[in-house]
Amino acid sequence: MIQTLFGSVEQEPNLLEKLKMGVQKTRSGLMTRLEDTFAGAKEIDADVLEELEYSLITADIGVKTASEILDRVRERVDRRMLGDAGELKLLIRQHLLEVLEATDRPPVRVMEPPAVILVVGVNGSGKTTTIGKLAARFRAEGKTVLLCAADTFRAAAIEQLEVWGDRTSTEVIRQQPGSDPSAVLFDALHAAKARKTDYVIVDTAGRLHTKSNLMAELEKMDRTAKRVIPSAPHEVLLVLDATTGQNGLEQARRFTETSGVTGVVLTKLDGTAKGGIVVAIARELNLPIRYIGVGERTEDLLPFDAEKFIASIFEA
Repeated sequence: MIQTLFGSVEQEPNLLEKLKMGVQKTRSGLMTRLEDTFAGAKEIDADVLEELEYSLITADIGVKTASEILDRVRERVDRRMLGDAGELKLLIRQHLLEVLEATDRPPVRVMEPPAVILVVGVNGSGKTTTIGKLAARFRAEGKTVLLCAADTFRAAAIEQLEVWGDRTSTEVIRQQPGSDPSAVLFDALHAAKARKTDYVIVDTAGRLHTKSNLMAELEKMDRTAKRVIPSAPHEVLLVLDATTGQNGLEQARRFTETSGVTGVVLTKLDGTAKGGIVVAIARELNLPIRYIGVGERTEDLLPFDAEKFIASIFEA
């Protein structure tokens, strides 16, 4: 089952097959490096462990997680509980799954619509495209959706969101470029309440995480949402480009500090061999991964499932 703001929906068919296609580069890179590490090794010694550490870190799994895995491996080797490469790969797989499952918490349940989703992230991360794909997914589940064009800074942002509105037959609440984003949000939330719309998805300006004035605008939008709907926003999704690797982790830290991020959407996962950043984000920030993007099509935004994600990397 997939957990949503309004409860559970059926798991979509062939999710594992879609994931396997989407993480081909990560699977190929990590598994090839692991096979090379174990090739010809008759025992798990210091040289093997050094190669293993390099393989894990270059997959962007993160230093902390790589260190935890190595500590666990050393402990079992010392106790003669780990004998071959197959057992070692199983241990790595189990540990990565444990990390992801530890942060896998469902979104806050919304008892009365609208559910308000604030979408944040830096320019170029795929934020507006993600919003359009989310709208398509929710509408396919039979829900009503309203899009809020609160990115009033970038010249073409409103028009780009309206293109997605047309594609998904979803109304967009907008004002003129340069308007106060909080004013646009205020209008959208009142409209959604009056119409009993299920979801309001809010596009925000692509903020560089180093720009304190723009981050302060996010805080203002949060206060505005609460004036209209005290429990809002119900979800703050941070959109990260998987190809940025560890830099994406630093972005996530800054956004979490200022905007109360509740979940992550990782885009462009199909374009990188460093899909281990999924694990690093979960481990370092204790944030759940909500969705992953594995292609250009609308249906290529997939709900995240920790067990199937790990299976897609370790199974042929």
